[in-house]
Amino acid sequence: MSNRLLIRDAPPPTVAVELAAHRVSAAALEFRGGRPVVVLHATEPLPEGALVPSLVAPNILGRTVVAEALARVLDHVGRPRRIGLVLPDPVAKVSLIRFGQLPARIEDLDQLVKWQVRKAAPFPIDEAQVSYVAGARAVRTVSPGNPGTATPGHPGMNDEGHEFVVTVARRSVIQEYETLCAEAGAYAGLVDISTFNVINALLAGSAPPQGDWLLVNVATDYASLAILRQADLIVFRSRGVESDEKLTDLVHQTAMYYEDRLQGTGFTQVLLSGASLHPAADVDEVRRNLQERLGTAVETVDARGAAALTDRITAAPALLDTLAPLVGLLLRDRGAAA
Repeated sequence: MSNRLLIRDAPPPTVAVELAAHRVSAAALEFRGGRPVVVLHATEPLPEGALVPSLVAPNILGRTVVAEALARVLDHVGRPRRIGLVLPDPVAKVSLIRFGQLPARIEDLDQLVKWQVRKAAPFPIDEAQVSYVAGARAVRTVSPGNPGTATPGHPGMNDEGHEFVVTVARRSVIQEYETLCAEAGAYAGLVDISTFNVINALLAGSAPPQGDWLLVNVATDYASLAILRQADLIVFRSRGVESDEKLTDLVHQTAMYYEDRLQGTGFTQVLLSGASLHPAADVDEVRRNLQERLGTAVETVDARGAAALTDRITAAPALLDTLAPLVGLLLRDRGAAA
């Protein structure tokens, strides 16, 4: 997924910032002997209600307090002029769509993609920022898909088509975040959502997941599930989540969909990210509950597989969860770490 979903694209910077519902975080990366190393990091908490991720409504409600937290974080990582920006998953709608044939001109493909997702967008498509990338070449399906629920495929088994991962965000929402960074002196040339960059961190590691694998990315206000076949996304679901029971239900439903509709034969790995950042979560209990539902071991994501930490940085679980999407954004397109 290292070249996947981008709301806005540019060459990778050396500093990434994440603006999430309850915190602002940043990390700076250097290459030492050809190996990526996290050399600086910082996190500032945000009060409840200061930043409320939404696809359709204004997100930054406590602008002054968020701006002050962002300024402190940028001070800690050297006041970069250019950054990558990680946003909460709920700011974008992700769909998987497939076409039997593609037009010859890229401009026509742009219009075809927009036409396909326009009905699922909760705002006019001319207010949207639409991004798309090529997805899996072939996915096993048994019934028609619905782009609004990120379901791939046309009828039939193993039908060859052209699949795309499409994201739709409201342009004004993305501009909220970009403007806040610009006012702090940092240009956000690369913008993406959290779960896709946790995936990027895993794929950039020394032992990226193989076969079909599941990522469960948990935030305080949502949970996102991604099933990948090697590096190709085949299922994406994101929902608001208030309890571990609802999370395990969502995981179970997604796993059943994978088995029944995509003829999945089982996960080689199940990975959990973000749980240690949830104030009410017991990570071990979350892992146990997921393991019981899935009948397979659940591992936590460790960004050190993609980027080492300097000796002065202590690798606490909360820090590793914080670093995963930041490292993933900074190592996008670099492939497995050496």
